[in-house]
Amino acid sequence: MKKLFLLFILTITLLFTGITSAQSSKYGWLPQDSWSFGFGGIYPRYTSTALDVIEGIQQNLGGYVSIKRNFSEHVGLRLKLSYLHLEGKVIPSNALLTNNVIVGDFDILYYFAPSEPISPYFGFGVGLENSNKTGSPVANFNGNQLDYQLNLVFGSEWRIGTDWRIKTELGYHNVASRRFDGVWDRTGGNFGSGGLFSGNNDAYMTFDLGLLYYFKKGPVSRLNELYTGIKIDIDYDRIESMIKKYSTESTTIDYDRIEDIVKKYQSFGTGENWYLIGVNFNFNKATLRPASIPILYNATEILLSHPDLDVEIQGYTDNSGSEKYNQQLSQKRANIIRDFLIANGVAASRLTAVGYGETNPVMDNRTATGRAFNRRIEFKIR
Repeated sequence: MKKLFLLFILTITLLFTGITSAQSSKYGWLPQDSWSFGFGGIYPRYTSTALDVIEGIQQNLGGYVSIKRNFSEHVGLRLKLSYLHLEGKVIPSNALLTNNVIVGDFDILYYFAPSEPISPYFGFGVGLENSNKTGSPVANFNGNQLDYQLNLVFGSEWRIGTDWRIKTELGYHNVASRRFDGVWDRTGGNFGSGGLFSGNNDAYMTFDLGLLYYFKKGPVSRLNELYTGIKIDIDYDRIESMIKKYSTESTTIDYDRIEDIVKKYQSFGTGENWYLIGVNFNFNKATLRPASIPILYNATEILLSHPDLDVEIQGYTDNSGSEKYNQQLSQKRANIIRDFLIANGVAASRLTAVGYGETNPVMDNRTATGRAFNRRIEFKIR
């Protein structure tokens, strides 16, 4: 029964964390950094107690409040204070064992797709817990017990307003003590039946459902900026006013000729380089960030609509590491982009992938921002 319950909880959480949809401006802009306050309910459940020791969950419930600081779009630190109430029957006496727990957790969170209306995350951290047990068959297990625990969490934040989000989270908590569940393991003479991280220590799981309020937001993030390709909006009124201002005599404005000139310079020419703004890579990685995918789809559409263009895909790195290693890494990055374009319909014969390592930096490698921009992809039109 316990395995079926855990499978159900895990399935629900994976559904919550796995569903994402396209970017939307309906709920406001994504900040680079932020502060948020959270609160909600908790369903806790023992996971390391043998089924032949405790059965018949009577009443499990809890609640929490939290404060969270997001230092970037992807990384945040959270302080969470929780209250948990767990009950169970002890065999063979059928005595009711109750456990009231107060927990303070400090967790690091990583958001996989912060720009999305449904943003999944993973986290880990440590906690300090005080459990107060009554009804334990072991006399010195009753009363208060102070201990620490290790945490693993998986969850999602669901945008429902400009500053509000629903939070769903599944947590696994491994307690350092073997007294957390308040019972003996009759088969081995130890306390409990073993957690994930150590042989005999106790563990429990939590499922959170609550709300987050973002009460402070930093500057607008650049993750949502999509490269718009070669489309240029022409402001004819401004052009006309400029011509009239500097003209000494009446002038007839040829709008068709102006538009032809604009189209001429917004088209691709042989030998030109197209810098894919927003297609960047993490340090020492050749994997695409989620924010890069819409930009590459846009580039794919442009190449498919211009079948006469052949492209050399140029991969670049920052100057961290040796020149030889950086050249190899930049080649891997260029290959990843080529594979993406081929998978989305661009003919392989039109594409060449070349790694240029740390050459031709576009910004100063002495700053973190400069290094991030130098880990880039460019298209050279051939």
